[in-house]
Amino acid sequence: MSATAPALRIAGLSKTFGGLQVTRSVQLEVAEGERHLLIGPNGAGKTTLFNLIAGDLRPTAGSIHLQGRDVTALAPHLRAQLGLARTYQIVTLFGRDTLLHNVKLALLGRSPQRWRQWGSFDADPALSERARAVLDSVGLGAKAQLPLEQTSYGEKRRLEIAMALAQSPRVLLLDEPLAGLSAQERETVTELLRGIGRDITILMIEHDMEAALAFADRVTLLHYGEVILGGTRQEVVSDPRTREIYLGH
Repeated sequence: MSATAPALRIAGLSKTFGGLQVTRSVQLEVAEGERHLLIGPNGAGKTTLFNLIAGDLRPTAGSIHLQGRDVTALAPHLRAQLGLARTYQIVTLFGRDTLLHNVKLALLGRSPQRWRQWGSFDADPALSERARAVLDSVGLGAKAQLPLEQTSYGEKRRLEIAMALAQSPRVLLLDEPLAGLSAQERETVTELLRGIGRDITILMIEHDMEAALAFADRVTLLHYGEVILGGTRQEVVSDPRTREIYLGH
């Protein structure tokens, strides 16, 4: 692995479903520690691209390199072991379990304890302590024992980010983390994202352009599964193609 390899490199990535081509020879590099925003109108192929990066879908063509390693053929859990974590556009959590239990499950994802066939991890004080620390880091420590179904949507979003961070990722994919949140909740989650250390590289899909652009170092515009342009925030926002395709003016 090269010391100068980007955190994430996508080359010629394409995906077809029958006769429908959803991504078209996507080229994308995300540097170590970068905050990279992926924008585009609905149907541009953004979430499909995330699913390809995470391994939930297999590409028709092209390659994906994570930290310099080719992961194109690796299963999702193996990519997670290499430091890839993600959130989803639709919150995907264990609704009847407590917040603490949800985080414990996330912590076990990269822990050798997940193979233990005896005993209960609920009785493991070290695991509980780590899970509480994760909840404290996103302001949910006081609600550790609350069933998830009794929390607000914004709290569920924060928990999902906390569970991704609990896996100690090197690359984090965030799929619309601000979607459906109130103004106050957006501010809380935005502050949480700003507090993530630069040892974690972030690729994010987000439609709240004001918040997302303030967060991003670089931006890529996707349309009909193709990369139309990429560059700094100012370069992409001021480009006429962005105004025509995405901003609508």
